Amino acid sequence: MRFSSIYEENEFALSYELFPPKTDKGMTSLETNLETLLKYSPHFVTCTYGAGGSDQSRTLETLATVQKMTDVPLASHLTCVNATPDDLSTYLNQAKEQGVSNIVAIRGDAPEGESEFQVTEGGFRYGNELTEFIHQEFPELGIAVGGYPEKHPEARNIFHDVDNLKRKVDAGADIVITQLFYKNDSFISFLDSCAASGITIPIVPGILPITNYKQVQRISAMCGAKLPVRLANALEHCQDDPEEQLKVGIDHAVKQAADLMERGVPGIHFYVLNQCKATAAILDQLKLSH
Repeated sequence: MRFSSIYEENEFALSYELFPPKTDKGMTSLETNLETLLKYSPHFVTCTYGAGGSDQSRTLETLATVQKMTDVPLASHLTCVNATPDDLSTYLNQAKEQGVSNIVAIRGDAPEGESEFQVTEGGFRYGNELTEFIHQEFPELGIAVGGYPEKHPEARNIFHDVDNLKRKVDAGADIVITQLFYKNDSFISFLDSCAASGITIPIVPGILPITNYKQVQRISAMCGAKLPVRLANALEHCQDDPEEQLKVGIDHAVKQAADLMERGVPGIHFYVLNQCKATAAILDQLKLSH
């Protein structure tokens, strides 16, 4: 089922993002955690494309594992990194054979060891070019693109960033999935900017439950997400107590998600980091239980 149909047929759609485990032990752990998360009846599951565009075979392997466990729609991430149009077509055909019905199309970050994104000869420079390619060459696939409530780190300002997002939407995107954020006011302001630019497709907030303060500091710094002062202080106060950090993170995510749902968001996309404890606790408190 394509993204467009999922959001047309459901008032609220729950989804998860996974990443490809690097080891057999990691894959076994993912299966155990995913078994728990699937009990909450997600509407689709996505899998990232490997850090810096690396080892796409792991993505397909992960999706094959998920396919054996569930019949929910699957989505693969796809980036422009180190890829020509022929490379992309090969992967997209493989993904379709694997049962993938949707693609999360993003430009991608620079590979490890490189300071900035480099265009592959004959490849694409921007996410809208990748989106247009998929839309034209593989029209049967649904497409999600990324949005940044607090702007992409490389964008001059939020208005410039939303202009770039509009180009991706106009190129054929079905939905927007946002980067993680911890201030709902930032998301609401982002929605207003998107509406003003003429973006009308579903905009789905992405939430990363905090389980470790140092980890979320690192991830937030990479994507430009800001922690509310009160939340940062609470996490800093208990940074030597893993269980208390988890509790603080869950409490914030529950309040954040409940507020977003009251505002009528079309769904929530959880960045679960291949774990289940935090997300399951959040879904239980939101009464999105199995």
